[in-house]
Amino acid sequence: MATLEELKKELLTDGVIDAAEVAQLKETLYADGLIDKEEADFLFELNDAVSGKENAPEWNAFFTQAICDFLLKDEVTPGEIDAAEEAWLIAKVKNDGQVDDAEKALLRAIKAQANKFPASLEALL
Repeated sequence: MATLEELKKELLTDGVIDAAEVAQLKETLYADGLIDKEEADFLFELNDAVSGKENAPEWNAFFTQAICDFLLKDEVTPGEIDAAEEAWLIAKVKNDGQVDDAEKALLRAIKAQANKFPASLEALL
C-alpha cells in the first residue's frame, strides 16, 4: 500500500479530488474500520490543497464523515469533542487562514451529532 504522502501526491496531480479518488480514499482510509489521527491530519492537508476547486461533491461528504468519525467515534470521549480534540480541530480549520465550505459543512455536522458543541467551534461558523 502506498504511504499517505505518496497517495497525496497522486491525488493532487490534477489539483482536484474526483469521485473515483474519493472511493479510493474511502477504501484506503477505512481499511481498518476507523480514521486515526494521522489519517485525519492527511484529510485536512488534502482539503487545504483542494479548497475552492471543482472537487466532486463526494469529497465534502467523505471529508465530513471521516473527520466526524475520528472525533465523535473515539474510545475516550465518544459523541463529545474533548479539549484536545477541540484544540486540534481549531488548529486544522485555521491552518490555511480560511474556513472553507468543506470545513463549514464539517463543523455543522459535528454540531448536529455531538452531545455538546464548544463555543470556540461555534465562532468558526
